[in-house]
Amino acid sequence: MSAPSFSLRPSQLTWLAARLLDNLDSVSLATVVSTPARLFIATVFLLSGRTKVEGLLTVKDSTYVLFEYEYALPLIPSEVAAHLATYAEHLFPVLLLMGLASRLSAAALLGMTAVIQIFVYPEAWMTHLGWAAALAFILFRGPGALSLDYLIRRRLMPGRPTPTA
Repeated sequence: MSAPSFSLRPSQLTWLAARLLDNLDSVSLATVVSTPARLFIATVFLLSGRTKVEGLLTVKDSTYVLFEYEYALPLIPSEVAAHLATYAEHLFPVLLLMGLASRLSAAALLGMTAVIQIFVYPEAWMTHLGWAAALAFILFRGPGALSLDYLIRRRLMPGRPTPTA
């Protein structure tokens, strides 16, 4: 017994290609770019934050030393900076992963990136530029449809159009 043959006529292929393109046109740029950008930048900051703690959120002694000598910031005591950075590197990435308060989280991490660039590692501008680009996209275009922000906005403001670009 032979397997049935399957073939498409040119008109069916044209119809299939048109449907595929129509579906691709309906996917928002914010969803295509923001979702992986959120995952990327959240991973970068969360992994950095995890190196600064023991257990869930107990700041390591080595973190205090790091902020006293290598990450020393003007105007902020090293102990305060160690806590602020460590908690920020846990809170904002988790919010980004969920797509909750995404623009606020992106703005906070963009500010943190600027501080790191200016005061800590000015020679790492290429890395920080990549982080800033991902964060700026989220800040200005939103988190995309695969986010809690999107669902909340649709639920709370049903008549208002949701961002699609």
